[in-house]
Amino acid sequence: MAKKNIGEMSFLDHLEELRWLLVRSSAAILICATVAFFFSDFIFNKIIFGPKDPNFITYRFFCDLSNDLQISESFCVTELPFNIQNTEVEGQVSLLIWTCITAGFIIAFPYMLWLLWNFISPALYEKERKYAKAFVSIASLLFFLGVLFGYFIIIPMSVNFFATFTVSPDIKNDINIQSYISMIKTSVIASGLIFEMPIIIYFLSKVGLVTPDFLRKYRKYAIVLILILAAIVTPPDVVSQVIVSIPLLVLYEISIFISAAVVKNKEKEKLNA
Repeated sequence: MAKKNIGEMSFLDHLEELRWLLVRSSAAILICATVAFFFSDFIFNKIIFGPKDPNFITYRFFCDLSNDLQISESFCVTELPFNIQNTEVEGQVSLLIWTCITAGFIIAFPYMLWLLWNFISPALYEKERKYAKAFVSIASLLFFLGVLFGYFIIIPMSVNFFATFTVSPDIKNDINIQSYISMIKTSVIASGLIFEMPIIIYFLSKVGLVTPDFLRKYRKYAIVLILILAAIVTPPDVVSQVIVSIPLLVLYEISIFISAAVVKNKEKEKLNA
C-alpha cells in the first residue's frame, strides 16, 4: 500500500506507522543479535573483558603519553586487582542473551535511523527529504564515535578506578558479572546517544524549540552540567574529567553552529516566500 501524504493521515494512521517502525526495529535488533550470538566468544573475551587486561590499548596509550609528558605515573596500569564472578543460577544464560541483544541494537542502529527518517520525512519539505542518506550517515557516524569513546575512554577509566579503589586492604574486589556488564552497556550506549546531540539540536531548531541565542545564553550552565557528568563517569581526578569533557564541549559548540545555520535558513525562506 502506498504511503499517504501527511495531510491525509489520521491519528490512527500515524500510530500504525509508529507500530511498524517499532516492529521493524525490533526485528532488525533480533536478527543482528542472532548474528552476534555466533561471535559471542569474541564479544566476551576480546571486547567485554578487554578493559580488564592491563595491556589494553587505552592503558598503554595513556602510560606512554604520561611518560612522554613526564607527568604522574598513575596513568600506567600494571595490574587490575579484581575478579569477576557469577552469583546467579541462570546468570550466564541471561547475560549471553542480553549482551547479544545489546550488540544487535548497536549494529542495527543505522537501519533504525533510516526507519525513523522514513517516519518523519512526510512532515519535511520536499528538498529536505533528499537528505536521507546524509542524515543516516552523519547520525550513524556520531553514534559509533560515541560508542568508541565510551568503550576506549570512559570504560577503561572506570574499570581502573573501581578495580584499584578500596576502603580497606582486607576487602577484596570480587565483582558480579551482571554489574560489570551493566557498566559496559550503559557506558557505550549512553555515550553513543550523547554524541547525537548535534542531530537532536538540528531537529529542535527546525521546530523552533531551540535557538542559537538560547544555547549561547545557557552555555555556562551547559559547561557546568558537562563537568558534573564527566565527574560522575570518570575517576576523581582532573585530567580524566577534562579528557571526557572536551568532546562533549565540542559537540555543544557544534550544536550552536548547527542551530544558527537552521535559523538562518528559516529566515531566508521567509524572505523568499
